[in-house]
Amino acid sequence: MKHLRIAGFIFAALLAMPSLRAQEPDAEGCRDHPMFNRMPKFYINECVNKEFDAYKFIVENSSEDRAKRTTVEGKYYELSYRLNEGVPEPSALQIFRNFENALKQAHATIVAKVVETNNSYSFITAKGVGNGIETWVNVNASGPEYQLVIVEKQLMEQVIKADEMLKALNDSGFIALNILFDTAKSTIKPESLPLIDQIYEMLQANPALKVSIEGHTDSTGTPAGNKTLSNSRAKAVVAALVAKGIAQDRLSFVGWGQDKPVADNRTEEGKAKNRRVEIVKK
Repeated sequence: MKHLRIAGFIFAALLAMPSLRAQEPDAEGCRDHPMFNRMPKFYINECVNKEFDAYKFIVENSSEDRAKRTTVEGKYYELSYRLNEGVPEPSALQIFRNFENALKQAHATIVAKVVETNNSYSFITAKGVGNGIETWVNVNASGPEYQLVIVEKQLMEQVIKADEMLKALNDSGFIALNILFDTAKSTIKPESLPLIDQIYEMLQANPALKVSIEGHTDSTGTPAGNKTLSNSRAKAVVAALVAKGIAQDRLSFVGWGQDKPVADNRTEEGKAKNRRVEIVKK
């Protein structure tokens, strides 16, 4: 009996040892987002998955209530992780640094962050783009717990055809197009070349049509720099059309920079609308 009591005591003690404590199971139906591995010794205690929802991501380095935010809509994930009991607790700073490294490896851009010791409102906002999806991430941490909010925004494919462009020109006198360029350059991105093809088709099918290619930017940067950039981008579109065979005298170009906004430059959505190329009927 004595040996049995000792064995029972040792068995009970082993069960109580933190290092041998079993991993807590994840909440039913919850799993990690493919973008991230979880921190060691954490489990998912709660999750929310929605096919479509919206979240207001902080987009400036401020944890105050009035911090600038942008609303992102798309496939929505909310994951809450909790540390197993009896496991040494990592600092919130350690968790944030882990995610900063993970975001860099995923080639995501950190849009905004406040990471301060003893600041329970610390956060990281990041954005990544790939495979036609813009993925936004919010990270919050407080030692034994951390939370992720992830929204996957499907990027809209611009499929404006030549006949639709012509109709817009005849009805409104202009059409605004989201022609993409390399950052701070006038190089047209490959994904926008099909749009250039449609402009060409419209002009080729309507030989009497003359247009002005007009570039616009948001308010980021200086007014003078934005005017120069928008002018060079408009010129690049003209050059691409001339290279395809459109006569130079049918085309003119101008860059307006940030002078003619169509939306609020204080929001990311507004800035996106202001960065545009307009085709104007002459």
